[in-house]
Amino acid sequence: MYDLSPQARQGMMDEHIYVSAPFTGVTLNTSYSYGIDDQEFVVAFDSNYPQEFLDLVQRLRFTEASQYTLRDTPMFTCVKKDIREVLTDLA
Repeated sequence: MYDLSPQARQGMMDEHIYVSAPFTGVTLNTSYSYGIDDQEFVVAFDSNYPQEFLDLVQRLRFTEASQYTLRDTPMFTCVKKDIREVLTDLA
């Protein structure tokens, strides 16, 4: 992706921002990851709405920038609960 011009790269990031805008219940955290398995950056999402998160990820997979993803790490989703609530739900 760094073979592309800065304007082309910015355009792809602008597309990500545009696609992500409707998903207001999802917070995006991006961090550069020098030395972590040679990845360019790490993206972490936080949301109380798992379905909204999954919908966002699905939409992002159809953006131009996704063509430059060499490896897509599996994603895990869950609902944060107090352990007592989990045990009550199991009963």
